[in-house]
Amino acid sequence: MINLILNEDRYENDIRALLMAFYHGEKILVRKNMEVPEEESKPDRILEALYVGEGMKFSLRNGDGALLGERTILKMPSDRKEGKNMLKFFLYDLLSEVTGKKLPWGTLTGIRPTKIPMVFLDEGAPKKEAEDYLRQVYKVSEEKIRLCTTVAENEKRILQNVDFDNSCSLYVGIPFCPTICLYCSFSSFPLNVWAGRVEDYLEALFKEIRHVSRMIDKKKLTTVYMGGGTPTSLNADQMDRLLTMIENHFDLKPVHEFTIEAGRPDSFDSAKLQVMKAHGIERISINPQTLNQKTLDLIGRRHSVEDVERAFEMAKHVGFSNINMDLILGLPGETTEDVARTLEGIGKMGPESMTVHSLAVKRASRLNQNLELYPPAPQEEVNQMIHMAWQQAESMGMEPYYLYRQKNMAGNLENVGYAKPGKECLYNILIMEEKQSIIALGAGGSTKIVFPEENRIERVENVKSVKDYIERIDEMIGRKEKNLKKA
Repeated sequence: MINLILNEDRYENDIRALLMAFYHGEKILVRKNMEVPEEESKPDRILEALYVGEGMKFSLRNGDGALLGERTILKMPSDRKEGKNMLKFFLYDLLSEVTGKKLPWGTLTGIRPTKIPMVFLDEGAPKKEAEDYLRQVYKVSEEKIRLCTTVAENEKRILQNVDFDNSCSLYVGIPFCPTICLYCSFSSFPLNVWAGRVEDYLEALFKEIRHVSRMIDKKKLTTVYMGGGTPTSLNADQMDRLLTMIENHFDLKPVHEFTIEAGRPDSFDSAKLQVMKAHGIERISINPQTLNQKTLDLIGRRHSVEDVERAFEMAKHVGFSNINMDLILGLPGETTEDVARTLEGIGKMGPESMTVHSLAVKRASRLNQNLELYPPAPQEEVNQMIHMAWQQAESMGMEPYYLYRQKNMAGNLENVGYAKPGKECLYNILIMEEKQSIIALGAGGSTKIVFPEENRIERVENVKSVKDYIERIDEMIGRKEKNLKKA
């Protein structure tokens, strides 16, 4: 446990995020003074972040109060961004000195690091300027600088022909899953419990489709993405009716890509794949997360490694030309040897793209509630796994084309999408770069309406509960209508 002592709230989240990056998994308690209730156990460390005059002082102590190190900023900049960068620069130096660690992403704790080099590229500056900025201002490692700037270059190339002003994208959420995985905190509901409400859910979703199609009829659709949950939890007839409903109410001729997360291999069969293919779907995602049976059993997957291989071959046989596979690195108990076996298996199957996630311990997941049973892998080991995945992707002819970061990620690392040229998922880039409005339908959907002239984004959330979504669908439609009128 770490006590964080503050005398002002400024930059509290930034200080906390950097502290969590160095001391992953430790509980942090924020206090406004040094007094600790007697009944509370003694902390392992104490960080004082105190504003003194025009400056700031950091002092890191052990649980007994002995000073481990300190840094002083004589004068904080008045500009908030400059102040944040300076604060994190000095705090990083202190924490790095005391722990002996260097973080791969340096002082960066935000979700979308590629936005930094993208600014340079959009202004026509050479890539080297972006690299130097990441190195000098944020202390980013050379490997992550290469990754970040390469992704930014690929994103810029892929986005160059998108008409952001006159288009939008569509997300359709199917919140049902065969079972709920150990690490999951998405809006997912086990199908065996909710099977009796699937038809009711679809009726509500169909109603939302009908109304939203009229709201955005002047916009051209760039991409459509069906996620979840596991969309292939629907049976073949339900999938057919849903895709027909989308086709009947949206003009799909300008759509660049239509992706469906087939997800788990135990959620689909040849009949479902043939329905999707008959509707013109080319890109699907099959997500094994790992090809180690002991881990699949541990995380609550009710399928085998062989099921993954059979599902992939089935999809190829049906004729899908763009298959993505998702992996999670840092899963409980997995070693670099386990990851090497998974990567070897993925290489043999040969998908067109591969998305590599660092395990993020979400607050609402069963994993977070049982961390003592499933301790996180060491940062250095997860970083090695990430490096191995990049090497494997390159050997398969893939390049990194999008990345994002999350709170509580294993190794304080990142999620990266790799793809063969021309097989990148445009929707993934659009959701990260936030340059285009994305209209989300279904339970748990989060619509993002972009107002570029005002440099702001307005979010319109659908309720997460399936029951509430069904019962309050008119309210969900009303929310969208009210906000889309402004766009």
